Amino acid sequence: MNGLQLRENGSVSDQADIPAKIPEAGPDIVIETSEVVIRRAPRFSVFLVIGALLGAIGALIATSMYPVDPAVGFLGTLGYLMVYGIAFGLLLGALIALIADSVSRRRARTVLAERGVVGDPQDDAREDPTSTEA
Repeated sequence: MNGLQLRENGSVSDQADIPAKIPEAGPDIVIETSEVVIRRAPRFSVFLVIGALLGAIGALIATSMYPVDPAVGFLGTLGYLMVYGIAFGLLLGALIALIADSVSRRRARTVLAERGVVGDPQDDAREDPTSTEA
């Protein structure tokens, strides 16, 4: 196949063809139901890094647009403007991330989630070796 090697991924790709098997509650299986909130939360670090990079690029553009003072030089002026450009980019990235987080909280949905616990939960407490009871 054109030098490509395919690997077996088990039944991961075939999940759509298989009907969902939901365990029935019985003596060994306990079904727990709880409400969970599902939302797509933004990653703040991505917004901060992109903001800092855009601030650094803005400082480079601002330094390149105007003539350089011979007493300071290009790198000195660029370093001075990068301090403010990166700080402004971080602030702007954080504000955009907060706005995106607020929007994602409004779009959050509450759904019921079921979890099947195999075995008796009381047996787990008795067999726990880290238990402080003697």
